[in-house]
Amino acid sequence: MQLRHDMIECFVVRPAGGGFEVLQLRRAANDYMGGLWHAVAGRMQRDETAVAACLRELREEAGLTAAELYCLDRVGQFYMPAADILWHCVLFVAVVEGGAQVVVNDEHDAFRWLAAEGAAKHFTWPSDREALAQVQEQILSDGPAKPYMRVKLDP
Repeated sequence: MQLRHDMIECFVVRPAGGGFEVLQLRRAANDYMGGLWHAVAGRMQRDETAVAACLRELREEAGLTAAELYCLDRVGQFYMPAADILWHCVLFVAVVEGGAQVVVNDEHDAFRWLAAEGAAKHFTWPSDREALAQVQEQILSDGPAKPYMRVKLDP
């Protein structure tokens, strides 16, 4: 079995109506896992940091720029039997401006914003639902770990 750790996943949130919304992207029907609703995700390029990959994937997949960035204190993981690969993914939360406009790339054919409360049930993978619980508890509710999870962004 091969172990890979060159992927990121980024949950995107924005302020809305006194609360927050979470972004989901839908994989294009003709792409890998077509029709799946998920967060921004992708592979790190050679010699690219996880933070740089997150910000790049955010721009490429959704046309967005993070106003704030946080890393969760957990790692996403999944196994691909066909390739016998166990992937570990660094998990991030990007907070974008309330009026930010989403522009999906050709890997996706739709997007939607979901109220943060209850958004987890719309994610397919149990690990995403668990990560969203931490996003809600620590980032969106100003939990005690939030200041330590913040990633400094270059101006």
